[in-house]
Amino acid sequence: MATAIKPEIDLVKLFTEYGSDESCRSYLEALRWPEGVECPACGGKSISRIKTRKQFDCNACRKRFSVTTGTVFHDSHLSLPKWFAAVFLLTEAKKGMSANQLRRTLGVAHKTAWYLCHRIRSAMAEQRTDRLGGVVEIDETYIGGKSHNGWMRNKTMVMGAIERDGRLRVEAQPNGSHDHIREFVAENVDPDATVYTDEHKAYRGLPNHSTVKHGANEYVRGQVHTNTVESAWSLFDRAVIGSFHNISKKHLPAYLDEFEFRFNNRENPYLFRDTLLRLVAADTLTYANLTASRAS
Repeated sequence: MATAIKPEIDLVKLFTEYGSDESCRSYLEALRWPEGVECPACGGKSISRIKTRKQFDCNACRKRFSVTTGTVFHDSHLSLPKWFAAVFLLTEAKKGMSANQLRRTLGVAHKTAWYLCHRIRSAMAEQRTDRLGGVVEIDETYIGGKSHNGWMRNKTMVMGAIERDGRLRVEAQPNGSHDHIREFVAENVDPDATVYTDEHKAYRGLPNHSTVKHGANEYVRGQVHTNTVESAWSLFDRAVIGSFHNISKKHLPAYLDEFEFRFNNRENPYLFRDTLLRLVAADTLTYANLTASRAS
């Protein structure tokens, strides 16, 4: 039996070690500047600490800054312990956590919780640098809307590709066309990979490709199946139904980013730390940009 991986942090440790603004700032400082505090304006390392203002003063350019300057934490009125608690809850919840759940848990307004969730999700977006290899299963699912007489009316196609016992890639497709499906495969799957799919016409002609014919009630043929990616869809469907209830087309990519990041880090004991590292380095997601065009 495999030994369960013990996470770096649990709920008790969260409140014990990061229950104050001072302890949170100290941890963020260690994450942001592991080799010592550095001025974000000029890069200078001759720094004076202004303890009474929780700031630093650069002795070279005289710029004053704090550990949250230039990060997603900077313009937030939410306390750092509540930020840390939100990060912990979103990374630990396998099926995700809705803004309503976070609102009740943290005791904040719904608007605050909703914005907080999206800021954390924006930092979870993966920078994909390589393609999936080995044995890769590819499948599509449909999110939202209602089926009517067999037609997927108002539903959004989501493509998924997963390495067996490896990484997952998910992506919403604008119209589910043949070209968009093939583009997703080309961008995310190594051409030398062994590919297993269902009988969707868009997969025909892929290299190293085998198909299971779901329409003929064939789901497994030796090593050929799409059970792994379908299990990932099942997990995401439970998140939509159980936690989020519904997701708008506009914000679906953000929820998919969160799902992919959490899935690919399912065995990472330092997920809490690594998510905070992303938040320290991520660009700020403004509320105006988040709510532009149409709301969730």
